[in-house]
Amino acid sequence: MNEVLIAPSILSANFGSLANDVKLIDEAGADWIHLDVMDGHFVPNLTFGPPIIKSIRNISKKPFDAHLMVTNPDDLLEEYVAAGVDMITVHKEVTPHLDRTLTRIRDLGCKAGVSINPGTSLSGLEFLLEKLDLILVMSVNPGFGGQSFINSSIDKITAVKELISSKPIKIQVDGGVNNNIAPQVIKAGANVLVAGSAIFSGSDFKSYQQNIASLRCKI
Repeated sequence: MNEVLIAPSILSANFGSLANDVKLIDEAGADWIHLDVMDGHFVPNLTFGPPIIKSIRNISKKPFDAHLMVTNPDDLLEEYVAAGVDMITVHKEVTPHLDRTLTRIRDLGCKAGVSINPGTSLSGLEFLLEKLDLILVMSVNPGFGGQSFINSSIDKITAVKELISSKPIKIQVDGGVNNNIAPQVIKAGANVLVAGSAIFSGSDFKSYQQNIASLRCKI
């Protein structure tokens, strides 16, 4: 079985002590740091942007995984690269020239991903596999943390796994992932688990370490 990576979403962190929370999840065993960027247009919430990301970049050497839930990702790519992200995922629903966008992300030195909402099909991705490092399956409707997992996401993860076959493309799942859901999505083919509430419950290193370890125990 491929290694499964844990990517805590800092959307669920304590923003009053964000730098400390990033340090703690790094030390507690996070593989990636997941950055949920929301613009209040594509999704009904507003989170953070390049200045915040840049301010915490030196806290961790783990890969910074930016998920852009925005209507105009093409206008923002350079800013996120300058802030220090290592991966940029854009949404299929808002990117009219996805091939061009993925090419640009890679040209800027980042790994490139595409995200698909619960109601979005995989159609067209078969033509872009050579330019993808990651496919993100949203298992909730994006915009808020703490939502319940949408069960039909299991079938979509399975379909993504069949689509990519043996290509070295990560399958990431984001939304409602907890100790009960983790083994189901892994069995379907996911190998990067984004978790917010399930990891940031509690407020100290020991809690974060136990929560990450608990997810790993289900692998």
